[in-house]
Amino acid sequence: MGLQGRYIYWAAGAVGGAILGFIIAYCIAGFVAGLIVLVAFVVTGAALVMFKQRRGLHSKKVDRGVFVYARSKRL
Repeated sequence: MGLQGRYIYWAAGAVGGAILGFIIAYCIAGFVAGLIVLVAFVVTGAALVMFKQRRGLHSKKVDRGVFVYARSKRL
């Protein structure tokens, strides 16, 4: 299985951010620093996307406990 739903956009954003980070680091500190930033961004982005995708496409906060709802209006 590949990327699904919104995680395609997250992965594209991670790759775009990595390329932008490479360009900025390359201009400021040189090629090796640019590669380090590129690899760090790609690895971090890929790990985040895979972790989030494993939790599910529609992952939401799940409250645990017993909840009692009283009626707000009388019928």
